[in-house]
Amino acid sequence: MYRKILVAYNGTPESRSALQECVRLAPGPTTEIHLLAVVSPPQSVVIGEYAMVAMLGVEEEIAAEKQKMADELAAGHAHLREAGLTVHPHLEMGEPVPMIADMVEKLGIELVIVGHSRLQSLAMRWWRGSTDALLVEKIRCMKRAAINSGFIAR
Repeated sequence: MYRKILVAYNGTPESRSALQECVRLAPGPTTEIHLLAVVSPPQSVVIGEYAMVAMLGVEEEIAAEKQKMADELAAGHAHLREAGLTVHPHLEMGEPVPMIADMVEKLGIELVIVGHSRLQSLAMRWWRGSTDALLVEKIRCMKRAAINSGFIAR
């Protein structure tokens, strides 16, 4: 059985599937479940860095996104607690893939559960790659298995 599990959650149907997968695994009472929500900076900030930060409304946009993700994190936390799991919520600011990889390293995570959108065509995933592929490259995992609309990295 796993001692430390990280579930990436952002409120999408795919990430709700990741929550359900965590519940389905029925981890024992000593298992640490870490629920991670990541507030991504607006694209304008990522692209323009310093010049765009001074734009009016960027701070409000970031604050609104942070509140939205805090609400989603609270909902995900409540769902896992109702299933009888002990959950440690984390709200972080940054890009999701590096944040997940950082949490895996920092907390000694043994299992990562994330949702996966199948909306992107297979050709586009192959041509451009996918968030899942990037994440798998960044975290140490021994085995990967497709689970419902998500994947598990072990």
